[in-house]
Amino acid sequence: MSITQGSGPVRSHLPRRLVQLYSGLVLYGLSMGLMVRAGLGLEPWSVLNQGIARHTGLSIGTVTIVAGALILLLWIPLRQRPGLGTVSNVVILGLVMDATLALVPTVDPLAVRIPLLVAAVILNGAATGLYLTARFGAGPRDGLMTGLQRRTGRPVRLVRTCIEVTVLAVGFALGGSLGVGTVVYALAIGPLAQFFLRLFAIKGLPERPSTVVARSPERSPERAILPE
Repeated sequence: MSITQGSGPVRSHLPRRLVQLYSGLVLYGLSMGLMVRAGLGLEPWSVLNQGIARHTGLSIGTVTIVAGALILLLWIPLRQRPGLGTVSNVVILGLVMDATLALVPTVDPLAVRIPLLVAAVILNGAATGLYLTARFGAGPRDGLMTGLQRRTGRPVRLVRTCIEVTVLAVGFALGGSLGVGTVVYALAIGPLAQFFLRLFAIKGLPERPSTVVARSPERSPERAILPE
């Protein structure tokens, strides 16, 4: 899989792109672990992963890795092309999430859990901006969404909503943590991610990155993945 496009501008920005990619993925895994420790509700995919973890005895990070790998298999019939960022996403998020849970103790006071939740959501938005602007391909879950949108022709918002509502419902039924944090994340992540996408954008990169998930006909990958 190619991580450069064979052009000067892409090669010249490669060190920064790699730093942004892996910094973003590490911070994303950290934010997921902090949301678990806040104990006020998780984002939809973590609700599902936590529910599965409770029934399998596996750690939530391990479930995140396995689920990401299985989702990549769904890319095959959707004719999606994984990039370096896609594969790295599958491995790094789960490892960092488990490491965070091992290092950060459980907290009980609400006065600590609320700021922890807020910090985790903001950190997640920053992490999203970092790894997406690196232009090495989106994560497996976002690629599933854009692939389904391309094959069905349905609006991105509808496809995303259907996927996340389904994931959330199954995760909650399995015992995943649904709460105010889930609502806060849903309302805040779009504006936060759009802000950080602009903040961390790398000037001078070509419009079309070398390895990306299939894009919506009318949207760039970033705008296809995130609500406006």
